[in-house]
Amino acid sequence: MAPRILLARHGQTQWSLQGNHTGRTDIPLLDAGREGAKLLGERLHREPWAGLTGVEVRTSPLVRAAETCAIAGFGDRAEPWDALMEWDYGDYEGLTPAQIKDGRPDWLIWRDGVPGGESMAGITARADAIVEWARSADRDVLVFAHGHILRVLGARWLGEDIAFGARLRLDPTSLSVLGWAYGLPALERWNDTGHLDG
Repeated sequence: MAPRILLARHGQTQWSLQGNHTGRTDIPLLDAGREGAKLLGERLHREPWAGLTGVEVRTSPLVRAAETCAIAGFGDRAEPWDALMEWDYGDYEGLTPAQIKDGRPDWLIWRDGVPGGESMAGITARADAIVEWARSADRDVLVFAHGHILRVLGARWLGEDIAFGARLRLDPTSLSVLGWAYGLPALERWNDTGHLDG
């Protein structure tokens, strides 16, 4: 079996609801985020996932991801990993895109990066390390992390520059699966929030 990586974005927080760039600030989940994590966990414990027995689980150590992991029922199996932390937004931490564009109207994180924060080369290297780890053994992996690092991870799994992440929308408490097609890295599932419907 070729290894796959299952991606779970953390549940809703106040800042994700408002659109604030939430990098290393440790923001807790809202009640809606906790409910989403519960529903995600219920989904992953039903067929076809059946609790993902044998899957290696890692989580960002930031509380919004670690709590999502725990509520979903994987906390006792998860190892915290700093590589899964969100992009360090530096001077743009806590700002909304509208606030940033007030001073830089043409700004795009995927092209321009962030002043005073993690470089695009730095986040690319972290994502590449995660891809290498995921492909290192004959087992699937499940990670709980954040919107931008998971979008970078999706781009790098496919062999694309991180700018491709701009085309990969990712909602809170979504489930995505990076796998294989015709022997090539592929998106099996992306931004699936079916567990949150009704």
